[in-house]
Amino acid sequence: MSQSPGEFKPSRRDVLRPVEYLGGAAIAAIFTGAITLMVTRDLTISLIATGGVFIVVLVVLALLAMAVKPDASGSDDSDDVPPPPPSSHG
Repeated sequence: MSQSPGEFKPSRRDVLRPVEYLGGAAIAAIFTGAITLMVTRDLTISLIATGGVFIVVLVVLALLAMAVKPDASGSDDSDDVPPPPPSSHG
């Protein structure tokens, strides 16, 4: 199976990345919901806290993912660094 030049097939890691974000947000939300339920013993407050933490963690993870450069090999960005001023010897 050869790919045509215009065809893009994401890697398995790229495909499963949204599932990782949802899983991380769900784990944080369940942990917060369980702690809130143990402390307050009120199911309504616990469900509100669980939903709120799920949304906040998911948004934060998505924003952090957008801030990361997709090309890891481009860590040596000489284009972003201004050239040093010319030295005057004399």
